[in-house]
Amino acid sequence: MTAPADADAGLPEPVPSRVGVSRPASLGDSLQPYLPLSAEETENLRGQHAGFASRFIAFIVDCAVSIGVFMLVLGAASFAASVLTGSSIHWSRANTWVVVAFFAWEFLYYAYFWTASGKTPGMVLLGVQVVGQDGSSVGTKRGLLRTLAFPLSFLLLGLGFLGILLGRDRRALHDVIADTAVVYCWDAREARLRSLAREGSSRQP
Repeated sequence: MTAPADADAGLPEPVPSRVGVSRPASLGDSLQPYLPLSAEETENLRGQHAGFASRFIAFIVDCAVSIGVFMLVLGAASFAASVLTGSSIHWSRANTWVVVAFFAWEFLYYAYFWTASGKTPGMVLLGVQVVGQDGSSVGTKRGLLRTLAFPLSFLLLGLGFLGILLGRDRRALHDVIADTAVVYCWDAREARLRSLAREGSSRQP
């Protein structure tokens, strides 16, 4: 005995699946696949974006910390050399290896903090944090890519930072390249939890 041809006529039409961020459908559409997030819901996953003033002050603090530590290490190296050799050593920007060591140190400074926690000391002080564009943790890949792209925002006569002032998501050029965003820390944890919940929901059959 065969089933009537219109046995499935009462079921809702399936919604085509789409790649990207998704959300559960309404309770009445529980049999349908997940629908794409709206722009407002996607922004809620990330948290409240940090403004230019907070990010700029955090950068100034990081410059002071990183340069201060570098100068302290140079001073310690000079003192150790004077004790061992009996002659003093003076460092300057004319020493090529000092310049190379400085830029290498700056790269390591930002790369370490951004990949480890998304927060440099200056960002901790100002209460801001780097997260993924979807609200997830930065991770090693995006942290390193953001560090490599960071100088581009300066090399383009500072135009790479215009997105922080004019963009809806307040993302600089290096944020766009690395697929990251900067949010306030008090909202970053909730954004991370929302991201994890969204990922878990999207994996359900």
